Amino acid sequence: MTVTSHESVSTSRTIVPEGLDAVAQARAELKAALAAIEEKGNVPKRLGRTVDSWAEKGKRLAKERPAAALGLVVAGAVAVGLIVWGGVRLYTR
Repeated sequence: MTVTSHESVSTSRTIVPEGLDAVAQARAELKAALAAIEEKGNVPKRLGRTVDSWAEKGKRLAKERPAAALGLVVAGAVAVGLIVWGGVRLYTR
């Protein structure tokens, strides 16, 4: 059981070493499987990584293309405003 290098999980915990006897091999595979399940099931940690990635991309965009970044911020603010306005309008009817 191996993990590809492009994934952001801790690969040292999910890789099974070669050349072990049958019992040690089974234990290592079980340990790796449990580590992989823990990584996949840890939603707050995965969400944090995603937010950090988006923040880094946003900073890079703001540095390289400030007008495009400003346009995205304005579009986001308009979208949030329309959602809030629509929600309040539905609520008050």
